[in-house]
Amino acid sequence: MKMVGKYENYAEWYLDMVEKANLCDKRYPIKGMNVWTPYGWKIMTLIDSFTRKELEATDHGEVNFPLFIPETEFKKEKDHIKGFDEEVYWITHAGLNELDVRLVVRPTSETAMYPMFSLWVRSHQDLPLKTYQIVNTFRYETKQTRPFIRVREIHFFESHTCHVTEEDAQCQIEEDIEILAKIAKKICLPYTLLIRTEWDKFPGAHYTVGIDTSMPNGRTLQMGSIHHYRTNFSVPYDITYEAEDGTHKHVHQTTYGMSERLLGAVVSVHGDDNGLILPPAIAPFQIVIIPILSKKSTVDVAGAAEALRDKLAAAGFRVKLDDRDDRPGSKYYDWEIKGVPLRLELGGRDIENGVVTFARRDTGEKGTIAMDSLIPGTQLILDDIMSTLKAKAKAFQDDATKAITSMDEIPKEDTSELRIYSFGWCGCEECGHKFEDEHDIKILGTPYRPEGKFEGKCIVCGKDTELQAFAARTM
Repeated sequence: MKMVGKYENYAEWYLDMVEKANLCDKRYPIKGMNVWTPYGWKIMTLIDSFTRKELEATDHGEVNFPLFIPETEFKKEKDHIKGFDEEVYWITHAGLNELDVRLVVRPTSETAMYPMFSLWVRSHQDLPLKTYQIVNTFRYETKQTRPFIRVREIHFFESHTCHVTEEDAQCQIEEDIEILAKIAKKICLPYTLLIRTEWDKFPGAHYTVGIDTSMPNGRTLQMGSIHHYRTNFSVPYDITYEAEDGTHKHVHQTTYGMSERLLGAVVSVHGDDNGLILPPAIAPFQIVIIPILSKKSTVDVAGAAEALRDKLAAAGFRVKLDDRDDRPGSKYYDWEIKGVPLRLELGGRDIENGVVTFARRDTGEKGTIAMDSLIPGTQLILDDIMSTLKAKAKAFQDDATKAITSMDEIPKEDTSELRIYSFGWCGCEECGHKFEDEHDIKILGTPYRPEGKFEGKCIVCGKDTELQAFAARTM
């Protein structure tokens, strides 16, 4: 049965895609808490492996904090508790006994970690303190849930750091952005870095940098965020250090977080009407081998396919030999849905000619690889798939961005012509709220790294401004 088109009905296509590729099972009896299947979990753990690699390379230490947070600790930072007030799960009883202090099921880990940081940090020699964890967080999502994109139990990466000065903390923000670039390269996704508005920044942050990418329905998806806290958390949690001159000072802090939305973005951005298209770096199987058997052939195709698999596996490729008793066409269909980057077909004639036939999942291109150059030839194709996916996604995001000078250029209704809009903004909240309220559209923020000098007029009040803003409807 043919799936609904990606651009015809993205919402239906996405749910169909997740189910047919067997990435997770949403039939668990709690809405928004889905079961990771082996295939989907393998993709996510590969993404996690790149995150771990980059964090370890930058001297972050992995930790694992308890799931529950006492209400007394959770409420110490008033803006933080206010920001999460409607999203947290509370534990009120242990067995039949009512708890003296209610417990919060972790929505994020600042209030769990920082009481411990106040014990770990004593001297300037303890800084910087750079930690991270990959855990599940829980938020009571009231909107319509969608696998990976909007869930109540969230697979989550978060780094938390403490620094001597605000300038040192700012250097950490720059390092986080470098880490992001390396991870994004592996999953072939473009993104924008936008400083969120004051009313949309993370609760308790000095400023927040949102990490956004464009989706097929014209909306944007926030894949993650980076926060500079200054001393907004270290003061209420009393995280101080003794400076070289003997004085005690509060640390400056940052956090950086991304979630399973990365997988939701990979599915959405790269997939097509025939199934997933996975970047080779995160594909559970980078290569699938399909033996083309024939009763007329005198060549041991099955044995040659096994040898081909072993040779590729020994070279470090993740490879699957599909030797099921089924028609080749049925196998093609199954692996196309699962997004395996490269299909290799091996029949008697291929063996006689000293080649293997290939088919690329991204472009559909077909050809042959000489057996005597199998390893470099295969790697060359996989590398080109990575480059092609990234370029295609970047072109889509660029095409989705439109510069406007009047609010009349924004469609009044939620249509298929949605875009990311860029425009001049004076920066005042009154104009910002008026813009958002009139069009039911969110100001994503202003560029973290502006591309040249911007000169224009505020799209609301008409004042001259050098501030460029971006807005879109969001997932």
